[in-house]
Amino acid sequence: MTEYSGGDPHRTLELLWGDRARPSRGPRPALTLDRVARAAIEIADADGLGALSMRAVAERLGFTTMSIYRYVPGKAELLDVMVDTVNAESPVLERVEGGWRAKMEVCAREEWELFHRHPWVLHLAWHRPVLGPNGTAAYESALTALTGIGLSDKEIVAVFNTLYGYVRGTARVSVDTKLAERHTGQSEDEWWSGRERFWRELADPERFPTLNRIRDSGGFDVVEMNFEFGLERVLDGLEALIASRPLGGTANDGAV
Repeated sequence: MTEYSGGDPHRTLELLWGDRARPSRGPRPALTLDRVARAAIEIADADGLGALSMRAVAERLGFTTMSIYRYVPGKAELLDVMVDTVNAESPVLERVEGGWRAKMEVCAREEWELFHRHPWVLHLAWHRPVLGPNGTAAYESALTALTGIGLSDKEIVAVFNTLYGYVRGTARVSVDTKLAERHTGQSEDEWWSGRERFWRELADPERFPTLNRIRDSGGFDVVEMNFEFGLERVLDGLEALIASRPLGGTANDGAV
């Protein structure tokens, strides 16, 4: 189930962009927003968003639930802070040697790994982004990597969205595969073994010849989608688009 940010936008932006550092003077605070966010991330990483609550965070930190509300007004705002906290793990593409393709390869692989470290992120609506400093910096870095190679501004956004959508979608399949095995105690091989009757009695080779041929040749033996194969094909397609654009030859408001 997809969750949507529904907190107070003004309060959320204050939490995301405010100074989270401890005060240099006065008594040391019992908690910090970062500690609260990281405790929440640990819960979500281990048991998913269904296990996340203000009470669960409080218990993990050894505080009362009311203590947590001093730092974040509710779960919706907490989710936004959690997302921006993990967005700090996104690569700084300016440090990656090579052109746009090398940078996008690093971006894609790092995001793939991030989704596997924090699978709960896949259950949050990405088309309504968390407008925090870490996520904004990562997006700025990616857009900059695609700038100056002949794409219009709209094409830059479309190229990034195409790549990110591929990574996110493939990661969702990979993560769901692992979660299914964890929650059911049944591997993919075991699941298919229990449905062998489908191939023996129902998938008639005369009616489904291609399906049976690919199955017999071992074409379905890969449990996960081949991330690297798909990534290279997506980048090949984007490279063909970019090659068709004279460098700097498109207007900033060009249509996609």
